[in-house]
Amino acid sequence: MPTRLRALSAVGWGLVGAQVLAVFALGIAGWLGGRHLGADSAVYRAGALTLLRGEPLYNHEALTTLPSWVLLPFTYPPAAALLFVPLTAIPVGLTWGFIGALSILALAVVIRICAGRTVERWVSSWLSLSASTAAALLLEPVWKTIFLGQINVILMAMIVLDVLVITRRSSRWGGRCGGILIGVAAAVKLTPLIFIPHLLCTGRKPDAARALGTFVVLEGLMFLIIPHDAAKYWTQAASDPNRVGAVHWIFDQSLNGLVSRASELAPWSLQAALAIAAVLAVPAIWVVVRLHARGEELGALLVTAFYGLLLSPVSWTHHWVWAVPLIVLLVTRGQRIAAFAVAALFASCVVMLVPNGGGAEFKWGLGLSVLGNAYVLAAAITIVGLAAREVRVARKLPVVAQ
Repeated sequence: MPTRLRALSAVGWGLVGAQVLAVFALGIAGWLGGRHLGADSAVYRAGALTLLRGEPLYNHEALTTLPSWVLLPFTYPPAAALLFVPLTAIPVGLTWGFIGALSILALAVVIRICAGRTVERWVSSWLSLSASTAAALLLEPVWKTIFLGQINVILMAMIVLDVLVITRRSSRWGGRCGGILIGVAAAVKLTPLIFIPHLLCTGRKPDAARALGTFVVLEGLMFLIIPHDAAKYWTQAASDPNRVGAVHWIFDQSLNGLVSRASELAPWSLQAALAIAAVLAVPAIWVVVRLHARGEELGALLVTAFYGLLLSPVSWTHHWVWAVPLIVLLVTRGQRIAAFAVAALFASCVVMLVPNGGGAEFKWGLGLSVLGNAYVLAAAITIVGLAAREVRVARKLPVVAQ
């Protein structure tokens, strides 16, 4: 790396470090000032405390270990409570600052990795590491993740590291550790399980086996530690999407959310959504395989990520942090108009402006339905569009088997 580039990179990481410290300082200030920040981060910590105290994790009532200002259930897999145990060493009021600071660092890591081989042009241009990290906070999924104390960005960083760095054959860790981070991420939230099929579709069977094995070992361990809670989660809670909130609410930007709104919560809504997802899986897999064969690993990963958001029975808007690497990909390819369109969609907060709550979603006309399902429709249309493009490319220049 040239000296000038190293210097610019060091400055960029230094400014990111300042942003990390600023968020942590804000968390300290909120803690000392008695502010109630990060309801979800409080749930993570409470789940770990509940595990340590031997209390039930999956009662219908809120956990007794929660602070008085939070009334939310613990909706994560049993292994998540174990992985959250380090948070119990932090005062509850400071948990938000700690997770927020980690999220800023994770955001910068994702942006840096996704810049890929265009790093020299990227670092020396207006899209510097620190500036792009700060700009990403303008996107609704990102700032909402930070505000709630969610770990979406951290999990995304784990997956990006695993797929784009660790599992590469040229990586010093390749062939030994690939898939483990995906398995850990899936043990915290089930949605990263979608990246195990991604590894299989892209020819990385050993990494897929390690990801699945890591997930199974972590969750299996919980049957030894808390057998009753583990059984209750996998036999009841895991199959009930309503446990995390009303699936028809506008902030559930999944196919299930779209169908539930359109059908006014008809009993067949989930089945219909899964049927649509099954049909959509065909073009999604086609695109993933084609992009990976051309060496477009980030593009293939993003197709899987956005398909996973559509497939999941519940995908809250703050889960859509994958907009960040998508924008980075488009910018580094010189597709600035497309990058601006994606940024505008996720920065517009359109889903916060459409009437919602109290059954308002059932009264939308066509126009409001398009706006109220903006994330879902944009992702589904893009996947179908990419598949159509790949069909045209395949007809002109078929992929030759190696």
